[in-house]
Amino acid sequence: MDVRLPHIVVVGGGTAGWMTAAALARFCLPGGKVTLVESDEIGTVGVGEATIPAIQQFNQALEIDEAEFVAATGGTYKLGIAFQGWGKPDEGYVHAFGQVGRGIGLLPFHHYWLRGRALGYAKPFGHYLFNTVVLAGNRFAHVTRADGNPLPPLPYAFHFDASLYARFLRSYAEERGVVRLEGRITGVERHGESGDIAAVLLADGTRVAGNLFVDCSGFRGLLIEQELQAGYEDWTHWLPCDRAVAVPCSSVQPVTPYTMATARKVGWQWRIPLQHRIGNGRVFSSEFLSEDEAASELLRNLDGKPAAEPRTLRFTTGKRRKAFVRNVVAIGLSSGFIEPLESTSIHLIQTGINRLLELLPGGPVSDRARDDFNARFDREIESIRDFVILHYHANQRVGEPFWDMVRAMQLPDSLQHRIELFRATGNVAPSLDELFDQRGWVQVLIGQNIMPERWHPLANQVEEARLAEFFDLTEGAYIQEAARMPDHGQFVAHFAPMKTMMKQAS
Repeated sequence: MDVRLPHIVVVGGGTAGWMTAAALARFCLPGGKVTLVESDEIGTVGVGEATIPAIQQFNQALEIDEAEFVAATGGTYKLGIAFQGWGKPDEGYVHAFGQVGRGIGLLPFHHYWLRGRALGYAKPFGHYLFNTVVLAGNRFAHVTRADGNPLPPLPYAFHFDASLYARFLRSYAEERGVVRLEGRITGVERHGESGDIAAVLLADGTRVAGNLFVDCSGFRGLLIEQELQAGYEDWTHWLPCDRAVAVPCSSVQPVTPYTMATARKVGWQWRIPLQHRIGNGRVFSSEFLSEDEAASELLRNLDGKPAAEPRTLRFTTGKRRKAFVRNVVAIGLSSGFIEPLESTSIHLIQTGINRLLELLPGGPVSDRARDDFNARFDREIESIRDFVILHYHANQRVGEPFWDMVRAMQLPDSLQHRIELFRATGNVAPSLDELFDQRGWVQVLIGQNIMPERWHPLANQVEEARLAEFFDLTEGAYIQEAARMPDHGQFVAHFAPMKTMMKQAS
């Protein structure tokens, strides 16, 4: 496959398609050609409204103004995810973005916290996470620190309306030369010798030729699976939820700067606050709960009035065995799916685009480059899989059949090793190319009551009085700094209010 002057055809719109088209417009045009084919007859999933901080890098690379983006998408800010009932039913914790604690020595903060906890003067872990302290008060501000300031930054992500984000990026892409074709794909034409995709054929007879195709067709995998039969690796034996019911509801105050993930008797419920509505969803296993029961339960647990009828999504957790086959790259749901517990769906779109851009422009894509693309995709999504499995496995919801099952299931060897390592030593050793680093793993492990048997002995070198003072000063400084910040909802309303016509359109 030669991509020196590529005609890239993006199959499918939605968040994945228009993120891809916008990035290609920014970095591959002029000099190539980008066509996006989508059909208004085919709906998009459109519930991926919560993100992680890396989305800032994507928007910044496209030179998108943050205020314009937030206003156009009904966006709000996100400082982390609040988990309720994932350990014990009456307990909760936050997986917050950013720094964990503050430096006091050579070791990660949690080793000193473990010692302080054993001595009886360390408070729950979240008291020493700046983002957690800020979100607990529903505060937000853009934070910049002068050199030498001991306070940590306030990293953030966004909540936004995925359909409005796709519309926003469509305008961006078309202004920069991407051609959109409306039509339903009814056939695929292959090269006789190479077996590559030569063109897709539309219902009205239009032939759309290209030399590189990006499959953003969602769960169907129109090219990567239906045509090229890449194969699918099913992970439902580890992540048995196979349904989600989603419904928006009217907004309520306060507008919280975090995603909420509440464990239910079967699966869990998400809550994502936007400017104009709240996104809600119920993820569950059809083996333990019917779709009607899930929808009824979701509607009973809304904060506001439902704004639409509940919509059911059916999925199989897993991944394509290969995300790059011949001249087709799968990005988004066509490459695989992991439930949105840690807001990774849009991130996986973003990293797929990053890997694609590394190949462009250039000469022929070699088998080795294709293999490297697939291997990196595998490592990334498998590490995310393990992180999500951890939430299920580490529950203490004894006596509830669904949770008893996932707590007792056999784990992937990679996850089993990581849990055993943490229990034995307090250490977490993620590899460099994993999305979730030590900070994320430690917050979830401790948050769901997996505690190490010991802390690193170097933590004992800090005098007890100094350690106690350190905890008090850290918490006090974070509380004082958070108190100076405005209310999150007021900040958004001042910085990037959503226009009325956009609210009506969504």
